Amino acid sequence: MESNTIDTMTVAEIVTENIKTADVFKKNGIDFCCGGNVSFQEVCKKKNLNYEDLKQAIIEIENPQANNHDFNSWNLGFLTDFIINTHHSYVTEANQLIIQYSDKVAKVHGHHYTEVVRINELFHALAAELTQHMQKEEMILFPYIKQLDEAKTKGTKITPPTFGTIQNPINMMENEHDGAGDILKEIAKLSNNYTPPESACNTFRALYAKLEEYQNDLFQHIHLENNILFPKAIKLESEIL
Repeated sequence: MESNTIDTMTVAEIVTENIKTADVFKKNGIDFCCGGNVSFQEVCKKKNLNYEDLKQAIIEIENPQANNHDFNSWNLGFLTDFIINTHHSYVTEANQLIIQYSDKVAKVHGHHYTEVVRINELFHALAAELTQHMQKEEMILFPYIKQLDEAKTKGTKITPPTFGTIQNPINMMENEHDGAGDILKEIAKLSNNYTPPESACNTFRALYAKLEEYQNDLFQHIHLENNILFPKAIKLESEIL
């Protein structure tokens, strides 16, 4: 969508062209489904929303920045901060949005498309599990990794942790990663790889699009931890202790 084209489009037209823009409207309380046949500019004015800011958010969805990070070259303290600020923040925000979509779709369409009821149950469980998982990383594992990283940089020593070796919490985190991946695989199967029915409303379509985005982000998130952060942290601990 071109910037000047957006100015003349309705909310429904914008979402129909790119379902990912539904998130912008949902976050700002704009009905993009049944009540979406209204001018984007008019609804912003009516709700006293900054049209230019929302328009820019839509443009950024249309033109995402390429990810060219060399994660393998980063020090571990910086990498843990990146995971928290990028992936943990994404999961926290997306959980709330997907639950709103999923609850509505299950309630409105679950009688006909029974799979969305199961998807709703699975995602509620996944969101709860990942919330606890990220808290354990942020409160226990990641601070210890940052201590190791700092000790290496400054040439200092640290006290051995109460959990024994770093391999213990890492084993737990990797097992939980496997569990989250299994839930997402089941959701993908139930949703026919996030393919909505032809007659699906915009909320239904937004749910499946967001679930697919969530899966892709989580797989990248898990890759950074399982394949880069954790092996390097294990090696670093053996050097420091």
